[in-house]
Amino acid sequence: MTRSSTPARARRRGPSVITILGVVLLLAGVGVLGWIGYQYFGTNVVAEKTFEEQKTGLRQQWSTPEKAEPTTKIPGEALALLRIPRFGKDYEVPLIRGTELSVLNRGVGVYDVAAAPGEVGNFSIAGHRVTNGEPFKRLLELRKGDKIIVETRTEILTYVLDTAPADLTVSENDTWVLDPVPGKKDQKPTKELITLTTCQDLFRSPDRSIAFGHLESSEKK
Repeated sequence: MTRSSTPARARRRGPSVITILGVVLLLAGVGVLGWIGYQYFGTNVVAEKTFEEQKTGLRQQWSTPEKAEPTTKIPGEALALLRIPRFGKDYEVPLIRGTELSVLNRGVGVYDVAAAPGEVGNFSIAGHRVTNGEPFKRLLELRKGDKIIVETRTEILTYVLDTAPADLTVSENDTWVLDPVPGKKDQKPTKELITLTTCQDLFRSPDRSIAFGHLESSEKK
C-alpha cells in the first residue's frame, strides 16, 4: 500500500523590507505635509486670534488712567497699533516690543534699539511675510509716498515712506539700517524716522527688504 502525501503548508511570510520602508516613507510624508500645513495655515489662525487679543488688551489699557511711574521697556509688551492704508481699511496689527520669534508670532516687532514712536531717532520695526499672521505679507507692494499710521495711547502718528521696500535688500547682518540715522552711525538724529524690515523672500532667508520713512504729522487723541 502506498502512502498518500499531502502538500506542506506554505509558511506565512511577514511584510518585506520594501513594504515596511514604503509605509515609513508614507507616514513621514504625511507628517511633513501636516507640519507644512500647520506652519502656513494653522499658525495664521492662531496668530490672528492673538493679534485681536493684543489689540483688545491694549485698548483696555489705554482706557484706564496712565500710571504715574515712568514707563519701562518690557519685552513682549504691546505698545501701539499699526495701520497701513494701502493694505485696506481693516488692516491693523499690534506693535510688540522685541523682535524674537516668540514676539513676531504675536504681532509686528519693535527693535530694542529703536526710538519710541514719534520720538527723534529711528523707530524701526519688523514683521513676518509668511506664517504667524503674515502682517508684512504685502510689504513689497508699498511705494514711496505711502503712509504708515502708528497709534499710541496719546497720539496718532502719520509717517510717509521715502523709499520702497522692493528697492533695497540687505543682509541680516547689515544693522546700519537700524542706526538712529540709517547709514550714519555717529550722526546725531534730528528727525523722527521709521524703518520697516521683513524677509526679502516669501520663505525665511538671511536677506531683508527695507523701507525708510519720516514722520509727517502727529495728532493728539
